[in-house]
Amino acid sequence: MKSPGALKLLDAAVAAIRHRGYAGATVDEICRAAGVSKGAFFHHFRSKEDLAAAAGQHFNAYADRLLFAAPFMSLEDPRERLLGYLRLRREILTGTPAEFGCYLGTIVQEAHESHPELTAACGAEIFAHAARIEAIAAEAKARYAPHESWSPRELALFTQAALQGAFVLAKAGGGADVAAQCVDRLIDYVERLLPAPAPTRIAA
Repeated sequence: MKSPGALKLLDAAVAAIRHRGYAGATVDEICRAAGVSKGAFFHHFRSKEDLAAAAGQHFNAYADRLLFAAPFMSLEDPRERLLGYLRLRREILTGTPAEFGCYLGTIVQEAHESHPELTAACGAEIFAHAARIEAIAAEAKARYAPHESWSPRELALFTQAALQGAFVLAKAGGGADVAAQCVDRLIDYVERLLPAPAPTRIAA
């Protein structure tokens, strides 16, 4: 259980890095936003990189609570769980890209060469999230498309690639609208991969 001061620093780091990137977000700025001293910062974290890696876990835990504890995740039908996940991802595309974009993706895009250990830590969180989607996709494929050649892992990774790409396009100037359009097409694609059975016709 992290202390209140550490949690404030983690929240402040996520917000600062999403808005200004890893290089642009300073320890001083994060401390001010968290309302803690620099001495308190070094009591909890060895360095800015250490904080950023911990913030990746913190962000992913929040995302898991938001996405995998939603009511649709209790549905018996795995297809509806998977589509519910994607629909919620679309629903939360509000505000600016810094507000709805992925902290983990921001770190990986910026720091993949300059900070390989930080990139590896954040990348591991992305793949852990994808693994949860893969498990749902495997159930859905077994029920709705058992003979198709695509794999649940491929689909899970593709959903994450499409979402990260949508965030990049939003940052490039398209805003939330272009990101939502991308997610809409992703939903259409998944619906085609997992065709729902035709409704049973009742004879007259």
